[in-house]
Amino acid sequence: MRGILQDEPVNGVLPPTFPSLTEIALALAVLVAGWFLSKLAVRLAGRTVARRIERPSVTRTVLRGLKVAILSVSLVVAAATLGLSGGQILLQVTVISAVIAVVLAPLVGSLINGFFVLSDQPYEIGDMIEVTDEGHRGFVEDITIRYTKIFTLQNTFIVISNSEIQERDVINYSAEDERTRISVEFEITYESDLEGARRHAERAARSVDNVISGGPDIRIGSARYAAAPVCTISEYADDGIVLELFFWINHPYKQSITRSAVLTAIRERFLDTDVEFAYPHRHHVFDETSGIGQVAVDGPERPPEEENR
Repeated sequence: MRGILQDEPVNGVLPPTFPSLTEIALALAVLVAGWFLSKLAVRLAGRTVARRIERPSVTRTVLRGLKVAILSVSLVVAAATLGLSGGQILLQVTVISAVIAVVLAPLVGSLINGFFVLSDQPYEIGDMIEVTDEGHRGFVEDITIRYTKIFTLQNTFIVISNSEIQERDVINYSAEDERTRISVEFEITYESDLEGARRHAERAARSVDNVISGGPDIRIGSARYAAAPVCTISEYADDGIVLELFFWINHPYKQSITRSAVLTAIRERFLDTDVEFAYPHRHHVFDETSGIGQVAVDGPERPPEEENR
């Protein structure tokens, strides 16, 4: 029985003899050659794949898959060089896959969500997006089948797994058209010139860089919006009239700067007009139901004994 165990592989998995140094060196050479071959294949096929597949995220995924396929073939060839047969390799891959499926179940879920992100196309590399619940805003730097990398406007990187980003609300500011419509609110007094305030607010917005001053209407779905700034009455509040100014900007990543510039321009224009910003006022009215109030008159204070007389 001892002689039989020496002649046969253990459980049909391991070879009967340990690989020689020559076989080990040859296997390592195959792996190294496969590594360089995978990089060369990605470099040669990169432009062709990019021309046929217009989406950068899908292009990167295809090239990564090509690299993994070449490395897998190299690994199989190296295993065969060491004396492992196809059935033995398949058995080992099956055992390892079962272990990975149990241990890395969350990662598998993220990979599945990654395929949904690539197929649904909610955003693309280079798009400016915002994760609303976290307040993160920036540009998509990379999309893989495991995660999405965002380069924020604060010059930081955020990596979010695809399983998490699929469950969040994401705003894409540059999916098809980078032009973005934003608005600012301000309040003027009831005594101000209402029509003049609206007119000067629109002119102030048109004078700011990055604001679209006019042109053809901008279409969103079946609706059309005026490209030029438009100031409307929002509500009649307690302290004044609330106006809301809508305007379009060319680049979504300049929202804060443009909004501040528009508000500054509005204030400068109102300084030379019959328009005032409203602020809270309080009027105190006294009548016969208000009670009696004590009024102090300037003069020398009297001692309490004299006040009681």
